[in-house]
Amino acid sequence: EVCVHHLWFNDKDYEKLGWRIKWNPAVKTETDRLALIDALNIDKLDVIATDHAPHTLAEKNNNYFKSPSGGPLVQHSLTAMLELVSRNILSIEMVVDKMCHAPAELFRIEKRGFIREGYFADIVIVNPNQKWKVTPENILYKCGWSPFEGETFGAKVTHTIVNGRLVYNNGIFNEEAKGQALTFSR
Repeated sequence: EVCVHHLWFNDKDYEKLGWRIKWNPAVKTETDRLALIDALNIDKLDVIATDHAPHTLAEKNNNYFKSPSGGPLVQHSLTAMLELVSRNILSIEMVVDKMCHAPAELFRIEKRGFIREGYFADIVIVNPNQKWKVTPENILYKCGWSPFEGETFGAKVTHTIVNGRLVYNNGIFNEEAKGQALTFSR
């Protein structure tokens, strides 16, 4: 497993972001980041994960050693990886495999991770040409912040379909859509 933050940030980002990019294991050097990207590209890593841990600003706003590890990443994980695709660092096929197919296969999640007849329709629709900047106003996390604040991405998630139901449509959530328990074949 490799996490989004280890593919995006390096130790030079601590100067600007400090505790906002404190994870365990820590974000390391640019050489380390590039080595993880290389390992991903030669199929030595199975999954791109988020390690989503949406601590509040009150919890995180401490000196580095007292701040808890982790941060909110679910909202921006795909757009960050698509940015690496647009920079020819990763392929779209590999991102789909490592973020959708491989997790479903490794955890043996039934009828998920693929667009196939008989599977649940879990689909994200992306406008690959919609440039946007992460701002406090468009952050959807309840914790209210993102380590990606200030970043500009070239692609944007416009719709999310879960279990065949539209749950997100251009900034509006379908509050009536309910989740469904996953089933595993182990």
